[in-house]
Amino acid sequence: MHQDPEIVKEKYLSLKDKFVLEEKTARLKELEQNISDPKLWENQDKAKELLKEHSRLKQRVEDFEMMELLFLDDDYASLGKLVAEYENLLLFSGKYDGRDIIFAIHAGQGGTEAMDWAAMLFRMYTRYFERKGWKTEMIDEVPGEEAGIKSVVLNVYGEDVFGHMKAEAGVHRLVRQSPFNANALRQTSFALVEAMPILEEQEVEIKEEDLDWQFYRSGGHGGQNVNKVSTAVRLLHKPTGIVVTSQQERQQLQNRNVALQILRGKLWQLEEQKMEAEQEQFKKSKMASWGLQIRSYVLHPYKLVKDLRTDHESTNPERVLDGELDDFVKAYLLKFS
Repeated sequence: MHQDPEIVKEKYLSLKDKFVLEEKTARLKELEQNISDPKLWENQDKAKELLKEHSRLKQRVEDFEMMELLFLDDDYASLGKLVAEYENLLLFSGKYDGRDIIFAIHAGQGGTEAMDWAAMLFRMYTRYFERKGWKTEMIDEVPGEEAGIKSVVLNVYGEDVFGHMKAEAGVHRLVRQSPFNANALRQTSFALVEAMPILEEQEVEIKEEDLDWQFYRSGGHGGQNVNKVSTAVRLLHKPTGIVVTSQQERQQLQNRNVALQILRGKLWQLEEQKMEAEQEQFKKSKMASWGLQIRSYVLHPYKLVKDLRTDHESTNPERVLDGELDDFVKAYLLKFS
């Protein structure tokens, strides 16, 4: 399909401004030096991540170099085809959009109903992560007494993960006939979704004197699974009152590092909320606030999923709850990016 050269030119210049070829080329050279280090494979997970980043970035740098040549040659037909492959980059314009995330779901008040709703959301998002080809790592899980989950925390790794998942942060509301009582009464349940970029130590300052560490034994439901050593950690950040727990790892040091990683994300999130409140006077959606309901899922008396920020709707909640979220994410990004 023929594209207007002026539109192609405008899109290319926007992409060029966002991509910053010089910075990406410098990062590519840095990655190539790291990959050539024989000691790299002492940490296989890190090596694989660097190789993956190198491969993706190399392709992008080559494509943007080609775009520049096509632009200089006024070949807008060829340029338009290449630009179309990268238009999604324009949606991910935030500083942290390319980051991996700490992702959490917390059941609201309402006992078993709310915990079951949290489990439904967990299934929905894990399906979505699978569709995107993202990798997940369980960090912490607190099961419900009768059904569902009280809370769950994951690390999610992939391309532009935070750019996508910032659209999902907030309170999700479910209206349905209750499967937990004989009268099948209509029930409303709430759950909170958090999405925080994984940050480096130097990006968020944490003072040791502000931390209160507690250590305890972790374990599951069965006796043989209970750890006899106090490897699980509970971390209190005294200035803010934020509490973080981590018990999935086998060693205390690993759980300490995970807890600090989560705390960095929560402190960053707190600062973001303050900045949004000051700069936008609450016009924009704030992440992970119990006061903000972002989406409603109605299964009874009619069927409708509606995003309250974008007004995007679906009359097929089964598909949405099976992980078909891209339309909701894109509607959010088009409105707020």
